[in-house]
Amino acid sequence: MGRRSRRARGREASRGGGISGYDVIVAGLGGMGSAALYQLARRGERVLGLDRHTPAHDRGSSHGSSRIIRQAYFEDPAYVPLLLRAYELWEELERESGEELMTLTGGLMVGDPEGDLVSGSVRSAEEHGLPYTLLDEREVRHHYPLLSPGPGTVALYEERAGFVRPERSVAAHLDRAAALGAGLRFDEPILRWEAAPSGDQVRVETPEGSYEAGRLVLAPGAWAPQLLAGLGLPLRVERQVMHWFEPEGGVGPFLPGRFPLFIWEPGDGKIFYGIPAHEGPEGGVKAAFHRVDGSECTPETLDREVGDGEVEAIRGYLARHVPGLAGRCLGSVACMYTNTPDLHFVLSVHPEHPQVVVAAGFSGHGYKFCSVAGEVLADLATEGSTRHPIGLFSPGRFQWSS
Repeated sequence: MGRRSRRARGREASRGGGISGYDVIVAGLGGMGSAALYQLARRGERVLGLDRHTPAHDRGSSHGSSRIIRQAYFEDPAYVPLLLRAYELWEELERESGEELMTLTGGLMVGDPEGDLVSGSVRSAEEHGLPYTLLDEREVRHHYPLLSPGPGTVALYEERAGFVRPERSVAAHLDRAAALGAGLRFDEPILRWEAAPSGDQVRVETPEGSYEAGRLVLAPGAWAPQLLAGLGLPLRVERQVMHWFEPEGGVGPFLPGRFPLFIWEPGDGKIFYGIPAHEGPEGGVKAAFHRVDGSECTPETLDREVGDGEVEAIRGYLARHVPGLAGRCLGSVACMYTNTPDLHFVLSVHPEHPQVVVAAGFSGHGYKFCSVAGEVLADLATEGSTRHPIGLFSPGRFQWSS
């Protein structure tokens, strides 16, 4: 369906039959939903955003002060074109909002040269012509004396790696969307939604009432298993923990410009990471395991208390590999990964309802893509297709059931 006919149908539906004057409703205003809301508003769509919590909250998966962003993507080279566009859009949002949202620190992918992390990063860099430097163990120790790599360890250095601030960027997307005329409603959980068989209307119900529009973007985060239950998506929500440590010699050597972020695959099946200290010395250095020992949960059953054993587990890895970082733990926070079986995303028009767009299953590595995912979701909602390469994220790779 072409741009003009789809948009005309949506707006015609918004003016009659009890529709509340919205072209699009965005359900869920975390990282992905807030970006979609902004992208739709800047296109002139009459859009309403709904969320069960307050803006930029810490109840889901879009919090923790920082999320790694990188281009030599070990997960799959197919992500790289999206990442290149994501960087452009983060920088654009910084200019519009006047906020520092992305900080480039350089990044090290450390591990065995044949391991998934290093070999996958090299593959993506080579396939897309990304600049990188491969360091052997001696060179790692020379350039980064705070690190203690074992024999045979190598590191891929990527200058354009860094981190994005999730709370700030959610707030920036929401603020810009509101300035462009978007409606926002918070503390209003979505109870149910339905799509008209005609393909041009949707209804969303909350405790406050019902809202109708021509189209719907569903970006429910860890609430996806409930709101998308009818699709049979094989999603698993898992608990993960982030920690902040006080370096034994102070944060100075671990500040951006002096220390890069790192992701480390030590060869025992686990991956852990660290992000340079930022937002003041009291914040410490963030360190955590990536997708390790995550117990299945729901947003309602998530255990937000972090035990001493969890702190000591990550401290043990830091003591072996980044000894100066194994100091006092300043704090720990639980969050959730919503995983698909193959750990790739779901970004798609609903297979049964063309007026509904689905964003789910970002599997612990999706936040860096929020800026471009918002653009993709706006494309799908207004045009039914996108120029961006999203074939990897088709729900058709799973067995869907209604």
